[in-house]
Amino acid sequence: MGCSRLDVGLLLLRLGTGGVLAAHGTQKLFGWFGGHGIEGTGQFMESIGYRPGKASATAAGLSETGGGALLALGLATPAAGAAAAGAMAGAAAVHMPAGFFAQSGGYEYAGFLGLAAAGLAITGPGRLSLDHALGHAVNRGWMVPTAFAVTAAATAAVIGMRTRRLREIAEAQALEEAEAAAQGGASDAT
Repeated sequence: MGCSRLDVGLLLLRLGTGGVLAAHGTQKLFGWFGGHGIEGTGQFMESIGYRPGKASATAAGLSETGGGALLALGLATPAAGAAAAGAMAGAAAVHMPAGFFAQSGGYEYAGFLGLAAAGLAITGPGRLSLDHALGHAVNRGWMVPTAFAVTAAATAAVIGMRTRRLREIAEAQALEEAEAAAQGGASDAT
C-alpha cells in the first residue's frame, strides 16, 4: 500500500510543528537560535512566576525539544504531542493577560502550537513515521488518554502553583503600598 495524501499532510504538519517546537526548546536548553540557555531562561521563568526557574526552564525546554523532535519523527506520538501541548499551555498562561493576538503579546502562537501538537497526538503520525515503521509499539490507542491525563494533571499543578505565587506577590505589593500610603498620610498629619 502506498502513502495517501493524509500521510503526506500529517508528515508536513509533524515536521513543521515539531521543528518549531524543537527549535524553541533548544533556545531554552542550549541558547541556540538566539536563545538564553538554561541560565537566562531560568531567570526569566522566575520573573514570570515559574519557580524554581532553572528547573522550570529545563522542563519547558525538554518538553519542547523532546516533544517537538519526537513529533517530527512520528515516534511515541501520543506522549510527544501531549508533552508539547502541556508546555504550550504553560506558555499560553503567561500570555493570557495580553489577550489572544500575538502582536499584542497574547497567547495565539502558544495556543496554536499546543493545539497542533494535541491534534497530532490524537490523530496519529500517519504511515510516514517511525511509529508506523516500528509497528506502533509506542503509539497505542490507550496511550492517548493516558498521556493527556498525566500531562493535564502536571500542567494544572504547575500553572496552579504559578497562579498562587503571582496572587501572593500581588497581595504583598498591595499591602506594602497601603502601608506606605498610611505612613505617608500619618506623616502629613503631624
